[in-house]
Amino acid sequence: QVTLVESGGGLLQAGGSLRLSCAASDRTFENYSSGWFRQFPGKEREFVASISASGFFTNYADSVKGRFVISRDNAKNTVYLQMSSLKPEDTAVYFCASGRTAIATMRSADFDSWGQGTQVTVSS
Repeated sequence: QVTLVESGGGLLQAGGSLRLSCAASDRTFENYSSGWFRQFPGKEREFVASISASGFFTNYADSVKGRFVISRDNAKNTVYLQMSSLKPEDTAVYFCASGRTAIATMRSADFDSWGQGTQVTVSS
């Protein structure tokens, strides 16, 4: 299990950009896929994006395709989510996760380490 800490959340206006970062506790992180999920009040966690351990394969939710980019820097034990053209409906708590395998999937059950979350609020 890997300890993950998210940062970079905040308040901004619609149309703006924000980059979230997720720092892992050790280099075992590089052997596993990573993902970003978000949660709206009273709802279950929703898939946003994932990336393979190598960084060469990615998946995105339809709602964020073309606006969000997931990337990783294994030398820094860090995964990023670059968010652009933000909309009020993107407002949520965003969580990063480390997977059980090297493969990028879209299922929360395939991830076994989770960060505490960071709030992103987009105003209109």
